Amino acid sequence: MRTILDPVPPDELRPAHNNILVALQRGKALERMQYLEEGYLMPLDGTGYFSSEKRFSDHCQTKIHADGRVTYSLQMLGSALVHPERKEVIPLIPEIISRQDGSAKNDCELNASRRSLIKFREEHPHLKVVVTQDAISPNGPYIGFLKDHGYHFILTVKESDHTCLFAHFDEGIKQADSEPLIIEDSRVPDRFHYFHWFNGLSINDSHRDVLVNVLEYYEVTGEARKRFCWVTDIPLSLENVYKIMRAGRARWKIENETFNTLKNQGYNLEHNYGLGKSNLSMVFVKIMMLAFLIDQTQQLCCTLFQAVLKKMGSKRALWEDMRSLFRWFILESMEMLYLALLHGVTKQAPIIEADTS
Repeated sequence: MRTILDPVPPDELRPAHNNILVALQRGKALERMQYLEEGYLMPLDGTGYFSSEKRFSDHCQTKIHADGRVTYSLQMLGSALVHPERKEVIPLIPEIISRQDGSAKNDCELNASRRSLIKFREEHPHLKVVVTQDAISPNGPYIGFLKDHGYHFILTVKESDHTCLFAHFDEGIKQADSEPLIIEDSRVPDRFHYFHWFNGLSINDSHRDVLVNVLEYYEVTGEARKRFCWVTDIPLSLENVYKIMRAGRARWKIENETFNTLKNQGYNLEHNYGLGKSNLSMVFVKIMMLAFLIDQTQQLCCTLFQAVLKKMGSKRALWEDMRSLFRWFILESMEMLYLALLHGVTKQAPIIEADTS
């Protein structure tokens, strides 16, 4: 398998991945994942999947430590379509963060974001999407890039990185003499949500023509207080700030429901399945994400899969039992496999093959 897969260009897996996404659209199942009228929420974030001080390829990024050690690594930019109130995610094909052909410099997450979003827009030109990203993303050129390619955005922003923006924000709130919107949480006792927002501010003094809307949010539970801030191109109002907050915080689903699942629930994303001489590790990562997409699609749409997962109690237990049945039984279909897991099989003594030695 390694010999066959190593020379395969990783992007050859994109059509298989996109076919599933198109089927979800045609079957109306994808509509369950839409939270905002402006489009589907698409968080993007990077994570590592290979690191070594001994093994490396031409694609590896390098980090030279203070003591002279060199670490070789590969990362991926993951993305998914998510909904704040659903456990399922629709993972998209990852973009590898690696040394690019002909470049002597390491790759970075924002460059990978641009490549990923350009490819996605070419393949899905009419799909409405709201990009959510962390605090490395809100700058003038990148926001211009998102707008040019037809994306809405909700980007985390830090006051320490945008002093001019927040100075204008504070002044605008002061001049408007607006009181914060306060919403009591119906699910958690003694929890309140506080909102301040202002529309039409320049992202910074260097890009005055790049206008954004700023949302400041506090979650207060008893004496504990958390603050979050976002910039977005979606006009903010009394009617939508709560949903925009929920959409912004749903960015964590790329970490919790995607990376955490891939690393800790039986997919073993960080296991070194082989670096290869050309593309092996990158192909393995994209095959793993394709398998994850199929599993998430079944979790979203297939009542039989949902019943089996509920019976097993965890994905790790489900994968173990699936492997056992594959090893010892002849199975005609995935449906037969899931029915066997759901209802059980008749136990019998093994049929011993004849000894021909």
